[in-house]
Amino acid sequence: MGAFYSPVPKHHWERSHQWGGGSAPAGNPHTFPGEVPHMPRLRHHPRTLRAVSAALLTALAALAALLTATAPAQADTTVCEEFGSTVIQGRYVVQNNRWGTSAPQCVTATDNGFRLTRADGSVPTNGAPKSYPSVFNGCHYTNCSPGTALPARISGISSAPSSISYGYVDNAVYNASYDIWLDPTPRTDGVNRTEIMIWLNRVGPIQPIGSQVGTATVAGRTWQVWSGGNGTNDVLSFVAPSAISSWSFDVMHFVRATVARGLAGSDWYLTSIQAGFEPWQNGAGLAVNSFSSSVNTGGSGDPGTPAACTVSYATNVWPGGFTANVTVTNNGSAPVDGWQLAFTLPSGQSLVNAWNASVSPSSGAVTATAPAGNSRIAAGGSQTFGFQGSYSGTFAQPSAFRLNGTACRTA
Repeated sequence: MGAFYSPVPKHHWERSHQWGGGSAPAGNPHTFPGEVPHMPRLRHHPRTLRAVSAALLTALAALAALLTATAPAQADTTVCEEFGSTVIQGRYVVQNNRWGTSAPQCVTATDNGFRLTRADGSVPTNGAPKSYPSVFNGCHYTNCSPGTALPARISGISSAPSSISYGYVDNAVYNASYDIWLDPTPRTDGVNRTEIMIWLNRVGPIQPIGSQVGTATVAGRTWQVWSGGNGTNDVLSFVAPSAISSWSFDVMHFVRATVARGLAGSDWYLTSIQAGFEPWQNGAGLAVNSFSSSVNTGGSGDPGTPAACTVSYATNVWPGGFTANVTVTNNGSAPVDGWQLAFTLPSGQSLVNAWNASVSPSSGAVTATAPAGNSRIAAGGSQTFGFQGSYSGTFAQPSAFRLNGTACRTA
């Protein structure tokens, strides 16, 4: 049985610490062995004194020139402070982020990523990890990467392309994951409302917070989907069935999948995109070989995002029960692939069964997901599904619907 853990305390506990001021520990200064020999006093030979002094200055200048010429290039920056950070490429922040252990940990920033050069100690695998050493674009506890476009409203982001290359080790327990943070406000500090985790690899008896709620195809890959929370924020995790060492993808595919599940709204904000590791045991040698992230704003979404949609919700009601036939119409000029309709069943209502779509969970905020063979809504086209439910008290209909994160009007 894998271990349950909450990735969020790293952000909650960090709140009391100062971010963004970290720098690499100062190296030992160069020293010159030995001493300059004591020079005899030359009271009666001023010309000789001047000659010796000139010769000494010439020798020292030559030595300095030699040291300058043979000094190695500046080494990569190493950060060992608990919450220290540094900037790479003038636009991304590399952070040590050692929040779950007192054992030493160091990250060495490289031109395109970082290496975990020290990762002492271990913590139980049925709890939270030791840390989240990572590189990010955006804002994290008031530490914002230079020139970032984040926070940005989700509805105003057309795409957020990112690429990653990981270096893995075997003698450790860890995951390799993206952290994507969403919040109703454009906050640059504190804990965001929803965290998306994309597990590209996991080694050892660990698993995401919550429980597995199914599988989903997002960004062209199939993932185990886990959902949970810790009382502070919601966590939606996408777990790869096998290790992914490198990948280029659009972060917005995962953002829209999260919106479709009712864990965010299109009027929320994307605040940061992070890539790194969560180690439980050891971890030295893990590396992000390269990382890139950009956010393109000013659009209404990719071609699969509808410009507008309409939902017709037709019911047949009897005491204690009902059926609903739901028709979703794409009013946009582009098809919608992998459609999902999110809505909330009124209090007292529960789902009994469904047809032409899978609907889960059985009450509260639910999501209807297209069947595998019928997952496209053509431009100007529609899809219909239905379900049977039970209710107590007075019957009511859902008040709002979102198709792949976009609010729909009701017919």
